[in-house]
Amino acid sequence: MRISFTFAAIASFALAAGISLGLAVIGAQTVERQSVEDVSFAMREDGLDWVEIDADGLQVFLMGEAPDEATRFRALRRAGTVVDSDRVVDQMTVLDPEGITAPTFSIEMLRNGTGVSLIGLIPGTEGADRLTDGISDITAGLDVANMVETADFAAPEGWDAAVRYGLLALTELPRSKVSIFAGRVEVEAVSNSPAERAGWVAFLEDNLPDGIDLVMDISAPRPVITPFTLRYVVEDGTPRFEACSVGTEADRDRILETAIELGVAENASCVIGLGVPSPRWAEAVETAITAASRFEGATLTFSDADLSLVAAEGTPGSLFDTVIGELDAALPDVFSLHAVLPAAPAEGSEPDGPPRFTATRSPEGYVQLRGRLPDDRVSAAVLAYANALFGRRNTYLATRTDPDLPEGWPLRVLAGLEALSRLPNGSLTVEPDHLILRGNSGSEDATSDLSRLLAQQLGDAASFEIDVTYMASLDPITGELTDQQCLDRVNTVLDRRKITFDPGSVEINEAAGEVLDDLAEILRDCSHVEMQIGGHTDTQGREELNLNISQARADAVLNGLLARRVLTSNLSAQGYGETRPVADNDTAEGREANRRIEFMLLTDVRERELREAAEERAAILANAPRPVMRPEGLAPDHEEEETE
Repeated sequence: MRISFTFAAIASFALAAGISLGLAVIGAQTVERQSVEDVSFAMREDGLDWVEIDADGLQVFLMGEAPDEATRFRALRRAGTVVDSDRVVDQMTVLDPEGITAPTFSIEMLRNGTGVSLIGLIPGTEGADRLTDGISDITAGLDVANMVETADFAAPEGWDAAVRYGLLALTELPRSKVSIFAGRVEVEAVSNSPAERAGWVAFLEDNLPDGIDLVMDISAPRPVITPFTLRYVVEDGTPRFEACSVGTEADRDRILETAIELGVAENASCVIGLGVPSPRWAEAVETAITAASRFEGATLTFSDADLSLVAAEGTPGSLFDTVIGELDAALPDVFSLHAVLPAAPAEGSEPDGPPRFTATRSPEGYVQLRGRLPDDRVSAAVLAYANALFGRRNTYLATRTDPDLPEGWPLRVLAGLEALSRLPNGSLTVEPDHLILRGNSGSEDATSDLSRLLAQQLGDAASFEIDVTYMASLDPITGELTDQQCLDRVNTVLDRRKITFDPGSVEINEAAGEVLDDLAEILRDCSHVEMQIGGHTDTQGREELNLNISQARADAVLNGLLARRVLTSNLSAQGYGETRPVADNDTAEGREANRRIEFMLLTDVRERELREAAEERAAILANAPRPVMRPEGLAPDHEEEETE
């Protein structure tokens, strides 16, 4: 019985010991797991994902390769805030600094109408915030979504210049993607027109820093052409395009290849646009121009699917019938042909000079209208239309009435005037069966555009001739205004409306703001011209106060132009107070004239300053006492005394 009791006691102690050991093991495992989870969470929270965590009892082991000694210490310190630092065992290594390779830095900036998005990797720990602030400043408060990450490395060569240039490109291009790399910037953008695209390309190329490679992909939407027009003229056996529209590059190449074989100049071109009436457009054009080239003289006009061919007077009837018959049979079904062979003048008839209407437009914009119009009512309508196109002050009418003019004469005159208004200078001649437009233009597509306009206004079978010369100096993209032209345009605006300020104020009011809007349009094309903005007052008030007001107002004009996105590096502001009147200050009208803002070429300002300085010097010399001249050989008194 005693043995059984002893065995039971031993068994109880053994069971209690086993249970205690099991509970201790479970408790230790729980502590280990909880410690690993807590420290791991803290490391992730601090961006230290590279740290590996393990535990053995109460000890917590930190393992992994730290990028530098400071980061290793930060991991140790962070672990010590979660568990007792005496429990932390450091088994981390530090990456050899000499073995670290700098990453490839790049930024991709996307801009649309609502904001800017940034993504990429840039050097420096504070660069992301500075980049966001810089973009907010230059994009007029657009929202900036910054997803840029940083790496603590020095900026590579060419990085800073590329970033500055990329931000400049982003400022100029409202719908764009700008990708920045060290020494290289890639720009993708969509413009509203070919002219805008050319302006952007010129801006990016002009401002490209040395040592930066630029890759551009700026697209422009194809123009919508309506009606879709092509005009092919043969004179004395020599063909040319006056207008050529195509829907695809393949159609353009196909048509031009055929036209050059027929004798068209190799520099001929066609506008690629939207609106082609048939996928067989190129086939129809090839067939028609080949047929028209069989005549010594002919005018071929496509307006969408309507086609007219007018042969020259004197074309043999048999040839005309043969060519037109073959052409009509060969054209695709959708195209409709209208052919005209003008009747030859009656045998023995005396040629009489045809009635004419002429209009000439000078480079200065003055227009003179001469010739014949049907009646006074039409004359008044033509004058009113010309005034609307060219300005009342620039238009002069000297015509006579002729009730026997052909039908449709007023329509031809009005259409011709509208076409002339598209040219900076030129002439228009309207005859019963023909219209001639000559002049100069700053657009390489002027002939094509004017042909389309006249064909639409007068009909496909109308006979007209366009002789327009492209002049690069008139091109708003490639042409550059002279210094005097810029100043003249500014003064034209100021002659019409002065920049005025409220009494005692130096703030730009609404009226002055409207004038600055007009000036800004001019000055954006004159950034190469150095000009001074001069502020002037009348003599009312103290002289020092007037000088300060004039300077503040000149500065206000300069700042107003800057706010309208005018580059003002070529402009300066100078207040002259009451020192340069242009009228009598004793009258209200004179004082009004003296209170003004004046633009002057900086070269003229310097010439004026030199002239005034010379005049002032001459006045000083004229009023200075003249030296007493002594006879030659006579010594001064003190010299005589010394000699004695």
